[in-house]
Amino acid sequence: MLILKKLACALCLFCGMYTSAQAQMKESEARGELLYSTHCNACHTSKVHWRENKLATGWRSLKAQVRRWQANTDLGWSEEEITDVTRYLNATYYHFPVNGKKNSG
Repeated sequence: MLILKKLACALCLFCGMYTSAQAQMKESEARGELLYSTHCNACHTSKVHWRENKLATGWRSLKAQVRRWQANTDLGWSEEEITDVTRYLNATYYHFPVNGKKNSG
């Protein structure tokens, strides 16, 4: 009986952590969408993400492009903001596999 209680507690703890992580990811993507729509939509339509010669071929290169363009336009984004925009773009357009616990690849 004690084993079942421990197993039930572990399962509840795991489910709570998973739900919290998913909520944090969605919040991060929402912030990324806001940053992207505020600072990038003027030049980037959705077509730019589907072109033949796209430079983003994986998570790391997508993040490198976000970092590059925010620097080119002097936005001064933090690493967290760069990651948030990368998460948003990846979830919306690219669907690259993501490595690392915090998707910071």
